[in-house]
Amino acid sequence: MKTGTLFDPLQVTGRSAVDTAAQIGRWGGLVLDSFRALPRVRTWGPLLLGQMARVGVNSVPIALFIATFTGVVMALQASYTFTGAVPIYFVGTLVGKTMILELGPVLTGLALSGRVGANIAAELGTMRVTEQIDALETLAYDPVAYLVVPRVLAGIIMFPAVVILATAIGIVAGWGTSLELLDMSTPEFMKGLRLFFDPWDVQFAAIKSLSFGFTVTSVGCFFGFTTTGGAEGVGGSTTRAVVVSSMVILVLDAFWAATLL
Repeated sequence: MKTGTLFDPLQVTGRSAVDTAAQIGRWGGLVLDSFRALPRVRTWGPLLLGQMARVGVNSVPIALFIATFTGVVMALQASYTFTGAVPIYFVGTLVGKTMILELGPVLTGLALSGRVGANIAAELGTMRVTEQIDALETLAYDPVAYLVVPRVLAGIIMFPAVVILATAIGIVAGWGTSLELLDMSTPEFMKGLRLFFDPWDVQFAAIKSLSFGFTVTSVGCFFGFTTTGGAEGVGGSTTRAVVVSSMVILVLDAFWAATLL
């Protein structure tokens, strides 16, 4: 075996690690620039409501669709698991706890990473390769304040709202499924739902979804801003934005569980 062949995997791994570290550093620089641009309210302020509608309001249908069927499946699986061993009202406990703590925030975050993150990366990537961002700089506009700040703020504001709404709909779907398919009564379901409920659970879900919103929008902006190579580059940036933001969401999910629970 040739010596060069032995070291090829190490070289590839090393280059990948260096490239990843460099990208993290550039993403951190973009985040710092965003913080510095916050005082320029006149630049990003008029754009915020529009971005909130695009990031949050337009994402409600897909979030509710996912949450509805998640609640239905959770109720059915809980009933199947608990048959003959655990009181049936624990279906409400499992649906409520699981939707609030885990499935509501994470599934909604992953769905929105595909919708919102891809949209942001494609939009800003197209602006980069067509030199529209360079034109903003020529016109004395700060592209970070104009393009990045309103999108990131919209994600931070709207992700918790969408997640809480989706979680509520998922619980309602689980309740309806319990009534129609599991021969449970509303008092039984509510008994289980209240059994281990803690207001901190809702705060925990809001904290997670806030971090997800920041991640999805900032990562989408970063890959859009660093796009090169024309249409093919836009497609690559969009794919990377979705993949990276989804991975970071799962890492953050584990991090928050380990630190806050």
